Amino acid sequence: FDETAKKRRVFKVETVGDCYVAVAGLPDPRKDHAVVMARFAKDCMHQMHSLTRKLEVSLGPDTADLSLRIGLHSGPVTAGVLRGERSRFQLFGDTMNTAARMESNGIRGRIQISQETSDLLADAGKTQWFVAREDTIVAKGKGELNTFCFQWEMWVRGGRQPTQRTVATMFLRPTTTTAL
Repeated sequence: FDETAKKRRVFKVETVGDCYVAVAGLPDPRKDHAVVMARFAKDCMHQMHSLTRKLEVSLGPDTADLSLRIGLHSGPVTAGVLRGERSRFQLFGDTMNTAARMESNGIRGRIQISQETSDLLADAGKTQWFVAREDTIVAKGKGELNTFCFQWEMWVRGGRQPTQRTVATMFLRPTTTTAL
């Protein structure tokens, strides 16, 4: 995903265990951050799908059970460098927590977005990219949230720029399904 992030001008914040954290709109602000992150998330999902198809040939059919959950949220963050054994760049705030909840309460193989990110995408003329989830999610520390999922067959280019927000953040995590 690092090469795709570089191509899309998305900043990889960190990888924590099996979770990839990335942001658009940092360190340089950009008005189109929600659209950029949506496209980056789509690219990552396609890359994972391609990889599992290739691995299925050499490793067997259970490899196809590998997938991703991706969560996107847009809003302000606080950034800083944490010192210690190894200094590292870190993002803090409700936006980071909400993006993590979008991922952890997401659906295997889907990209789930918050109301705030869906509003920015709608402002950019991208309402065809996503559909509201039928159910609400209960997110720790947030309560019930209305969320949206991308619908890939509807991706098209074009549209106007979204309104200014600070950043769009993404959490993605590999998932597997095990039948008992």
